[in-house]
Amino acid sequence: MKSYEIRVMRLNETPDAPKLETPDLAFKYWQEVITKMPWYIPDREVCVAVTLNTRYRVTGHSLVSVGTLNESILHSRDCWRAAVALSAYAIIVMHNHPSGDSSPSEADHRVTRRLAEASQILQISLLDHIIVGYNSRFSFKEAGVI
Repeated sequence: MKSYEIRVMRLNETPDAPKLETPDLAFKYWQEVITKMPWYIPDREVCVAVTLNTRYRVTGHSLVSVGTLNESILHSRDCWRAAVALSAYAIIVMHNHPSGDSSPSEADHRVTRRLAEASQILQISLLDHIIVGYNSRFSFKEAGVI
C-alpha cells in the first residue's frame, strides 16, 4: 500500500509579506516565487492555491496539482485544503498553460464556477482564478466570472 504525507506550513504573517490585491501582483508572485519552486515544471500544467490574510497578504501557497501538457485534474477540495488548514481569509487559484496562451478553456470555466460555489459554502473568499501564459495572464475576476 502506498502512502503519502501532506504538510501544511504557515508562514509568519509579516508586514513585508507580498500583498496580492490585483491580478498583476498575483502574476508577479507567480513569476518570482512559484516558478522557482523545485516542483514547478514549465511544460506541465501546474495549479497552486495562494492563501491570504484579511489584508490580502500571502500567508502561504499550496501545490494543488501537476498535470500534463494540456490539462490538469483539479478538484475543489484540493484547492481549499490549505486554506481551511491555515484559516485563510481568501485564496487566489493560479495555474499555467504550457502552450503560452492564457485564454481559458471550457474546463477552466467549469472549475472556476465550482470554486466560487465552494467559496460561498466555506466562507473563504475566492479572490481570483488566474491563468498564466508566456508573459500574459487571464483573470476570471477581471472578466466578471467571479
